[in-house]
Amino acid sequence: MSKPTLKQVVQSVFAAAIGVQSNANRKRDFEQGSLSSYLIVGAIATVLFVLALVTIVSFIL
Repeated sequence: MSKPTLKQVVQSVFAAAIGVQSNANRKRDFEQGSLSSYLIVGAIATVLFVLALVTIVSFIL
């Protein structure tokens, strides 16, 4: 078994964020994935989400 690709890490982070992560992917992530890659992708996704919200609110106001 090989470690998850960047695409798989991104998909896992977004699926976990909205609560639809499959059990098979969750097992793969915990058994083969590296914590640092998930933390980095999660932090980037969080920053992008906050920036999107700030941009939307600034356009509305």
